[in-house]
Amino acid sequence: MPKWLKIYLSGVLMGAADVVPGVSGGTMAFIVGIYDRLIHALSGVNGTSLKMLCKGDVKGLWQHFDGAFLLTLLLGIATSIFGIASIVTTLLLEYPVWLWSFFFGLILSSAYILIHEMKRFKWQHGVVMLLGIAVGAVLSMLVPTQVDTGLGMVFVSGMIAICAMILPGISGSFILLMMGMYGFIITAVKDLNGVVMAIFALGALLGLLSFSKLLNWLLQHAKSITLALLTGVMLGALVKVWPWKQAISYIEIGHKRVPSEEQLLLPWQMLNYDLVDGLLIPCALIFLGAALVYSAHYISLQKAYARMIE
Repeated sequence: MPKWLKIYLSGVLMGAADVVPGVSGGTMAFIVGIYDRLIHALSGVNGTSLKMLCKGDVKGLWQHFDGAFLLTLLLGIATSIFGIASIVTTLLLEYPVWLWSFFFGLILSSAYILIHEMKRFKWQHGVVMLLGIAVGAVLSMLVPTQVDTGLGMVFVSGMIAICAMILPGISGSFILLMMGMYGFIITAVKDLNGVVMAIFALGALLGLLSFSKLLNWLLQHAKSITLALLTGVMLGALVKVWPWKQAISYIEIGHKRVPSEEQLLLPWQMLNYDLVDGLLIPCALIFLGAALVYSAHYISLQKAYARMIE
């Protein structure tokens, strides 16, 4: 597969994931092995880049920010948000248990791989991971609220949501849901509301450029501890993507009726439980999601090993 196509498809996966409350585009970036490159590219705002900008060195800026990579990835994300995301939301409505099962397998396997990425797992890593699990679980159980949807709030929500989107385990769309902005932003995208999308994008750009620098520094200077925290957040977020659940109460956000409180169940406790549709197929999808992630990771390791011995 050509490198550009892999990057483009990675963007498609990230875009589809970011639309679903509970799944993170950052998680998908980890799954396909582009997370470090993404954060490094996004954190390129520094003195060097400013000098290039003042000199009008467009070619230098393009290389400095890994422009070909970011543009290809962005095209994939945009394709997904404006196209494939509608399929994902339909599946979420028609086959929620199956879709959540697949995402559950993806995230669980990703967390397993991240743990093995840490060098010499120590008790400090365990403590930080437990902290991350608590943070992820608490965020997953927050109840949505409704706030003013003025342009100022759109800008702020863009800043906050984008920070969550690039963190594995924390869903940007879920944060928007908690802020009461999810329905409003999704409606603006569907209606091609240029003003709202532009203000949201400006907020997202500012949040992205600032937060990515912090993440890049952490990954360079405290990678194992950072991975432990992110892995914990991913594991805690599994509460949100547990396939078998039922809504206890709902809240109206924009034009959407979304659950404000959910009860986690065992498969056979679901209404109209069926062995095949309610247990066997979901378990198979969990296994499929986990197998896809592990296979992709194994293939990437084999290619890296092959390059080393050449």
